Amino acid sequence: MTPSINSSMGTREWLMLVVLSILWGGSFFFVGIAVSELEPLTIVTFRVGLAAITLWVVIGVMRIPLPPIGIAWKAFLFMGVLNNVIPFTLIVWGQTFIASGLASILNATTPFFGVIVATLFLPDERATPLKIFGVILGFLGVVLMFGAPTVSSDTLAQIAILAAAIAYAFAGVYGRKFKTMNINPIVTAAGQVSGATIILIPLTYIVEGTPSISDIMHQTWLSLAALAIFSTAIAYILYFKILEKAGATNLLLVTLLVPISAILLGSVFLGENLETSHIVGMIIIALGLSAIDGRLWKRKAKKSLESPDDELERDH
Repeated sequence: MTPSINSSMGTREWLMLVVLSILWGGSFFFVGIAVSELEPLTIVTFRVGLAAITLWVVIGVMRIPLPPIGIAWKAFLFMGVLNNVIPFTLIVWGQTFIASGLASILNATTPFFGVIVATLFLPDERATPLKIFGVILGFLGVVLMFGAPTVSSDTLAQIAILAAAIAYAFAGVYGRKFKTMNINPIVTAAGQVSGATIILIPLTYIVEGTPSISDIMHQTWLSLAALAIFSTAIAYILYFKILEKAGATNLLLVTLLVPISAILLGSVFLGENLETSHIVGMIIIALGLSAIDGRLWKRKAKKSLESPDDELERDH
């Protein structure tokens, strides 16, 4: 039986979601640098492999207990395929053909798929009209920031990003099972990226061969390190912590925040212009997130239903 979660996130969960969006927002930038030199599978393998090393070092230093070999490790392997191998490969491959902004838009469809998958498989995360409205509003905000996606010769790359979003949705739902196992989120993150690494090393060698390490430029190495440590290792610790506390549909809202983080990071560190459409889009996304959270909207609806007599009586 899947354990229940809090359908509304508290301040701590929202803060973790924002930090996660910043870490994942940076991943599009880091991948954009790495794809100029490395093949997609090679980038993904370095990403999860370096992240696995980082997380196991943390586990060793903190002396976190590990689950016994068995069902948990099989779940790690499957989660690694669903949450890393498939979506990472599809997104990196897609970004070799389309811009990171368009990739962000398509990736922002994840909450749509997340609501559908969670409604089908998680009784305590069924869709509500307000939540669906919030997801639509949030997605419109993302489209306003980047412009509507168009059908082009790169349609297959766009489909790949959408397929990655679907994989993320299923991974979010499947990942709920780790709560029943009482596994530390750091161990879950390490197990997932380790499982992905085990699968990707032989697959990458067969498909792309061995990269020439000496020819890789230092900025690419820095991008891979940042991608592994910040956008993967630390990000997935937060991912599993939010999933444990707030559930799959709330967790997947991060893909609506990622475009905001990507634009703000570009504005601060790359000197990119922050346009009016970006600001308006962010406001619409904020409204969408507030609708998904529901508390402010329900409070306002309850207040509007109160009669004038009730308000006068309460004032006295």
